[in-house]
Amino acid sequence: MNTHTRTGTGIALLVAASLALTACGGDSDSDSNADSKDKIKGAEQSSQSATPNNSLSPSPSDDGIDRPDIKLPEDVKNVFEDSKTGDAKKDAVLADSAHGINAIDEAVTSGKTDRPALRFYLKTDGLMSALQYIQGYYEAGTTFTGTTRYYDRKVTFLENGSAVVNYCSDESKANSKDRKTQKVKEHTPGPLDYGYYTSRLTKNASGVWQTTKVISGDGKEKCQA
Repeated sequence: MNTHTRTGTGIALLVAASLALTACGGDSDSDSNADSKDKIKGAEQSSQSATPNNSLSPSPSDDGIDRPDIKLPEDVKNVFEDSKTGDAKKDAVLADSAHGINAIDEAVTSGKTDRPALRFYLKTDGLMSALQYIQGYYEAGTTFTGTTRYYDRKVTFLENGSAVVNYCSDESKANSKDRKTQKVKEHTPGPLDYGYYTSRLTKNASGVWQTTKVISGDGKEKCQA
């Protein structure tokens, strides 16, 4: 397993977290009996797309929801493609999915898990696995730097009202960094820089699509062009 980039560490930690939570019986959402298995419903419905990308960041929210600020270091950038689908509901899901990813990265890079965005955009299994993922960086004494690209993002709605987002990540331009010395550990880009993710989101009473479960895997076959 490549541990130089975010992908290697992140996938190992997220897979471990997902397996641990599944062994404990899944999450406590009302739809947990339907899709708390290792494979989230809708995961098989995504395939790599050649559709031109039309957005590189989460779309600004004008829904009137009071959302917490998310601050990432100047040397950390997340690029989110496929943000505009032409469907307002799907766009809202993709935006909140991206906010959730940024919230996790804020906790990793700031060294603080009490950042308000983390629990605003994630809950139940999604929050628990994120906390384990974040703690893994703390225990290793590492953080990251560089640009991560998220693409081929597809939304599927389930009968129970929840949403599934399948997406790829490209971490070839990201590197691990020692948290104490700030020394960057450069790596040679390769197949292990690609990750494939399936997440489930549910809409809360405030209108926020919260990530409730994430399954991650090796993306070199599905995501490497």
